[in-house]
Amino acid sequence: MPRSLLTLAAAATAAVPGAEVTGVRALTSGGAGRNSAAVATLADGRELVVRVPVDEAAERELSADVVALRALTSGVRRILPFDAPAFHGTVPFDGTTAVVTSYVRGSQVEPADIPAGRGAASSMGAAIAAVHSLPGSVVRSAGLPVRSPEQARAEVERVLDAAGASGRVPVRLMVRWREALEDDRLWAFESAVSLGGAASTAYAVADDLAGVAKVAGVLDWHGLSIDDPALDLRWTASAPRSADTILETYAVAAHRAPDAALRVRARLHAELEFAHWLVHGLETHRPDVVDDAAALLESLSDGVRDDRLLAGLAAGSSDVDDALAAIDRVPDTAAAPPSADTSMQTDAYDPSLLSLDAEVGWDAPEPEAHPDDVRTGAVPTDTVPEIRLPSAQPADDAANATVPLDMDELIALERETERRRNQG
Repeated sequence: MPRSLLTLAAAATAAVPGAEVTGVRALTSGGAGRNSAAVATLADGRELVVRVPVDEAAERELSADVVALRALTSGVRRILPFDAPAFHGTVPFDGTTAVVTSYVRGSQVEPADIPAGRGAASSMGAAIAAVHSLPGSVVRSAGLPVRSPEQARAEVERVLDAAGASGRVPVRLMVRWREALEDDRLWAFESAVSLGGAASTAYAVADDLAGVAKVAGVLDWHGLSIDDPALDLRWTASAPRSADTILETYAVAAHRAPDAALRVRARLHAELEFAHWLVHGLETHRPDVVDDAAALLESLSDGVRDDRLLAGLAAGSSDVDDALAAIDRVPDTAAAPPSADTSMQTDAYDPSLLSLDAEVGWDAPEPEAHPDDVRTGAVPTDTVPEIRLPSAQPADDAANATVPLDMDELIALERETERRRNQG
C-alpha cells in the first residue's frame, strides 16, 4: 500500500530522537517501486530519507542495507572519495520497519547515457576501485557474505546446471558459458570488497566546483560482501560509449594485482543475468517468467552467433559491447510479486539491442557529446515539491499549539482510506 508523505514524516520523527520535521517531499528515484520513500527536511536543515518496504523481498534488502551502512565506520567513510548514506534509525511501521538514513544529493544516470572520457565515466571507475580497495575486515567484522573465487565459480556452475536442465537455454549459449566456466584463466582472480553487482544507478552523480561530473555518493549497499570484483562492472555491458573509460580508470585506480580476465568475467556475469532470471522462474514455479527469460535467451543467442567470449581473454582484453544494452535492468529475481508484469520486453529492455551485428557493434561512431555532460538522461534523486509542515514546538497560546505527528493514527487513516477505495 502506498504511504502518504505525512505518514513517512511521522516515521522519521519516531525513528530519530529529537527530530523536528518541517517539510517532506517524495523521493522519486531508485528502488523500482519496492519502497515507499520520502525526503524529510528537519528544522536544523538536515535532510533524511525515510523508506518503508512494500514486500518481504524489499524488507530483506533494506535490512541488508542497514547492516552494511552500520559497517561503514567513520574511519572507513574517510577513506572513500564519495558520500554514503548514514544510518539514523528504524521504527516499527504497520507490520514492517521504516528505515531512516541521511540524504545524498546527486543524479542517477542510466548506463547508455554515460559519455566516455573525463567526468562521470572516469569517476565511476575510480569509485568502484575505491570500494574494492577497502580492507576485508569491513565485511568480515559485520558478518557479511564472503565468497572465494572457487565459490564464485561454483555458483556459476549451479546456475548453468539449473538453467541447462530446463531445456530452455539455446545450445550455443550453454557451450559458450561452459567454455568460460572451464577456463581456469577466468577464475584466477583475487576476491575483493564488493557492492554485489550494484547497477550504474547506485551512483549519485553531481558536478564538482569545476563543473565536471563526478560520483558524489553511492546509494545502494545491500550487496556489500567480499566477492568477484567483476560483478560490480557487469553493468558496463550496457554502456557501450563509456565502458572503456570506466574499465581503464578502474584498472589504474585499483590497488590490486592486474586481472587480465576482468572484462571477460564482467561480460559473462552480464549475460548470466538472463540465466538467473530463468532459474528464478523455475524455482518459483512461474511459467510466465520462464517463457520471458527463454525468449530473451533466444535473442541473446542470435546476437552472439559470431562472437567468441574468450577471444578477448586470449588477447589480454575484451570489449564489453552494447550487445547487452540495459542488462542491468533485469528484474530483481527476489522482487517480482505474483501479480506483477514480469515481462522484460519493455521499451527500456529491447531484445533487438542484444544483437552483435557489425552495424550496431561496440565500435560504432558515437554521437557528439560534451565529455562532462551527463545531465542528459540523468534522473535527479528527487523532483517533487516539498510539503511544509507546522512546527511541533509549543505555541504561546495553548489552544493554537501543534503536536508531533501521530504515526499510528496516520497509518490507521491510510488503511481506512484504502479500504473505502477498494469498496468503491
